[in-house]
Amino acid sequence: MSSPPSKKQKMSASTEIKYTQIFINNEWCNSVSGKTFTNINPSTGEKVCEVQEGDKADVDKAVKAAKEAFRWNSPWRKLDASERGRLLNKLADLIERDREYLARLETLDNGKPYKDSYNIDLDLTLKCYRYYAGWADKIHGKTIPVDGPYMSMTRLEPVGVCGQIIPWNFPLLMQAWKLGPALCAGNVVVLKPAEQTPLTALYVGSLIKEAGFPPGVVNVVPGYGPTAGAAISGHPDVDKVAFTGSTEVGHLIQQAAGATNLKRITLELGGKSPNVIFADADLDTAVEMSHFALFFNQGQCCCAGSRTFVEESIYDEFVRRSVERAKKRKVGDPFDDQNEQGAQVDQEQFDKIMDLIESGKKEGANLQCGGKRSGDKGFFIEPTVFSDVQDDMRIAQEEIFGPVMQIMKFKDVDELIERANKTIYGLAASVFTASIDKAMTVAHGIRAGTVWVNCYDVLQAQVPFGGFKQSGNGRELGEYGLQQYSEVKTITIKIPEKNS
Repeated sequence: MSSPPSKKQKMSASTEIKYTQIFINNEWCNSVSGKTFTNINPSTGEKVCEVQEGDKADVDKAVKAAKEAFRWNSPWRKLDASERGRLLNKLADLIERDREYLARLETLDNGKPYKDSYNIDLDLTLKCYRYYAGWADKIHGKTIPVDGPYMSMTRLEPVGVCGQIIPWNFPLLMQAWKLGPALCAGNVVVLKPAEQTPLTALYVGSLIKEAGFPPGVVNVVPGYGPTAGAAISGHPDVDKVAFTGSTEVGHLIQQAAGATNLKRITLELGGKSPNVIFADADLDTAVEMSHFALFFNQGQCCCAGSRTFVEESIYDEFVRRSVERAKKRKVGDPFDDQNEQGAQVDQEQFDKIMDLIESGKKEGANLQCGGKRSGDKGFFIEPTVFSDVQDDMRIAQEEIFGPVMQIMKFKDVDELIERANKTIYGLAASVFTASIDKAMTVAHGIRAGTVWVNCYDVLQAQVPFGGFKQSGNGRELGEYGLQQYSEVKTITIKIPEKNS
């Protein structure tokens, strides 16, 4: 991992915005409607720029370009697998070259600390592209023994035109999670970034062209969910949609797929992940990791450890230490390296979090610290900790997606597993304990796509990620992620028989 530039070298709100148009067929264009939308800096609440607002007409153009790029004998379809890997590595090289600029742009657009954008998001983004670059010429079929004078084999072929709808909490990284496997497997893409955070996605569009991807292979259409996003989900010529975002929108996307062409769907949705602390855990580690599990990225993580279950005998001490740690958390200008926490992404998200904090107070949870706006501009919220949280409270049931920690008490393992599973979600979980028996019991008992033991948020490109229940369908990352972008074709050949 390279080191970020010093604070004195950094630019903040003065960062140059290079691309604000729609990217189709390796060219920049304005929206068909002529509409634009305002991009806001969440740290100040001030306007950054105007971005072209794509809608159905622009999605139609992008899908047409993608279909042309995917036609039989097109430059992209004729490209051998090793060359696809080379292009993905070239894209990673260009992202690494422009790492500082992309980190500044991500922080300006999203509000997260610059050091997190540079050190965490960009590092994982690069690893994802390079991981899938290595896979490109290693996607193999099989030969299958069958009865009679026949030979059967399988090929893994690309799905086709893939719609990809990216969230605002990790714009660069989630773009990599989707583009990496899709391009590796030979697909073409129409990608819609979140309206709150379109700037890094558009810049990566320019790097895709610079890397040498043929026109139409990747198209980027900024716009709103109910217009551009819905047009992708319901388009009859889109073969697959991959979406990361809320469970509510996931329902709409799956309905749109069913109502049109039964396109394939990968959904990575919401979570209310249990984080379990046993009395035999290393308490210092458990407190720090639980703090990170909830407050990282301003609490705007689908897999955040947002239900902290603590064994009864250490509950009061855990609460005391967690409150001390939250009070030390520095909130403010994300371009200041001293700050751990930046701004929430926009006014709507800020208001939602504040409403849920108020509900926690009204329903009888004990507000230990925080609970208010931080500063007098931008969308900053104080690190907030509630204790004495009950399972039926809104803050224990709903995904807050903000810096609000809820600490709950449990007595034994069976009770814990039952309560941990009493949710519509099943994205992630964690357990802190010195006992392998307890760790494996909880890991097996909790219905979640990922369970971390004595750690949290350990995400690697090689390891699959996704949810049970209403936390989604399918998996991203790893070899499992490639399966979501491949179709299995069987070819059976008759073997000529010799005349007797």
